[in-house]
Amino acid sequence: MTAPQTGTIRVPASAGATPVRTRLRSASAAARIAAVRTPELTIGALGVVTGALFAWVPSLWYDEAATVTSAQRSWPQLWAELHTVDAVHGLYYALIHAWFWLVGYTPFTLRFPSALAIGVAAGLVVALGRRLGGRRLGITAGLVFLALPRVQWAGSEGRPYATITTLAVCLTLVGITAVRRTRTGSGRRWWVAYGLIAALSVTFNVYLSLAVVAHAVTLGWTLLAQRSRTDGRAPVLPRAVLVRWVVAAGAAAVVVSPLVLVVVSQSKQVGWITGISERTFPQVFATSWFGGIDSYAAVAWALLVTGSVVGLAAAHRRSPSVRAVLRAQAVRVALPLALLPTAALVGATALGEHLYSPKYASLSLPFVALLIALAITLVRPRAVLAVALAVFLVISVPSAIDVKTPRSKQDSTWANAASIIEAERSATPGANGGVVFGSVYGHPGTTAEIIRVSYPWAFTGLTDLGVRKDGAESGVLWNQNGDLATTIPARLGDIDTVWFVGGTPKARNIQPETASVLAENGFHAEQHWKTGRVVITEYVRG
Repeated sequence: MTAPQTGTIRVPASAGATPVRTRLRSASAAARIAAVRTPELTIGALGVVTGALFAWVPSLWYDEAATVTSAQRSWPQLWAELHTVDAVHGLYYALIHAWFWLVGYTPFTLRFPSALAIGVAAGLVVALGRRLGGRRLGITAGLVFLALPRVQWAGSEGRPYATITTLAVCLTLVGITAVRRTRTGSGRRWWVAYGLIAALSVTFNVYLSLAVVAHAVTLGWTLLAQRSRTDGRAPVLPRAVLVRWVVAAGAAAVVVSPLVLVVVSQSKQVGWITGISERTFPQVFATSWFGGIDSYAAVAWALLVTGSVVGLAAAHRRSPSVRAVLRAQAVRVALPLALLPTAALVGATALGEHLYSPKYASLSLPFVALLIALAITLVRPRAVLAVALAVFLVISVPSAIDVKTPRSKQDSTWANAASIIEAERSATPGANGGVVFGSVYGHPGTTAEIIRVSYPWAFTGLTDLGVRKDGAESGVLWNQNGDLATTIPARLGDIDTVWFVGGTPKARNIQPETASVLAENGFHAEQHWKTGRVVITEYVRG
């Protein structure tokens, strides 16, 4: 038996693995092609990433805690709550309830649905811009939308404002499609879809009814522009469109009217909104869309006005180009949706119905972005346009960072307060503990149990010594304390450490009473902390 031959085997280069450099080039080329061919998906994905990035960093605040406590209740408890408070957010709470059932609660899981909604909204803004003015307008509008400070805020907020924004642009895109399909006689299904989405949108938040009203303004404005045109072109707006819009919007109004009546009956929950004051103009000018940054707002408003004026003026020339006609129609679509909601809410507030708050203007954000994009895309050539867009994006970076700092939510330090308690408790793991919740800053009727709701792991195993009325069982948002002189001694038992958690001024101070009752039962103050507007005191027995 002979030994097998041995030697060197040469493998042709083509038969080997593709070089890493070639693969990277292929991946880069594929990414560029995807960005060009499907900008909706590319910019949408960018929106999800920017919204979710560092969303876990800011401490929760009052409104987000309302989401957490509502979404973690049982279905019967949530249903009972909505009969007394927050029916306006009922559908959102139900969706977050289901989401928490799937993934559990953390500050990040609370905020991630908003990042996802902003990503979807960004993709829809691109689609809307492409439909109204071409690829360049669509891509620019999508990027501008993501750069707006208030969009960055909404994308990392555990509240419904990001989804409200998404529904506003979705409803508008479906409405435009229905109008265009009506010209070919195939628009009925789209009008049915419009009516269903309108009903869903208003169910999600009644302020979205203002988007439907803005669509009426757009239709009326388009009809007037059509009648004044003398170039002999086919009508942009057939009469059938008006009839079908009335039917779809009317049907949606009938469906949602019971919910609207319930929401109106709970209007006392917005009693915190003040009337018209010296703060109103700065709120409208800078806060609603531009994060309260005056210089940024001045630039954005200048672009918004420029895009609107130039877009309309170009269409009134003797022989306007197709591009000019399309851009004018983009203004007719976007301008009412940008201005009417804020004008209506400010007007109602001036008349005594206090409804305006900057955060309620979030449904206008996609259309503000579209108007700004109309101005930026006036720039020629393409390289200069890219530079102008890059400058706008760069000046948006500081505000994007600012909304992801630990204290960016109303200067809240609840996360730090919870970490103090968690760290101190871990040092004495065998101690039997109790807690008394005082009021929180700015909300004297709410106990600091709201911090436990937001960061429950820091309070696991602690007995609430002051609570008398459980919010979940009584159909209200928050627990209520009872007579401390009675409740604390009755629940002390073998507890040897008691934590007091409350707020600085603008909170009802019950700490002196708590300290007195605990002193009568053999406790003394051991340590004291103050973090932001939260005060913490540890009392120990002996």
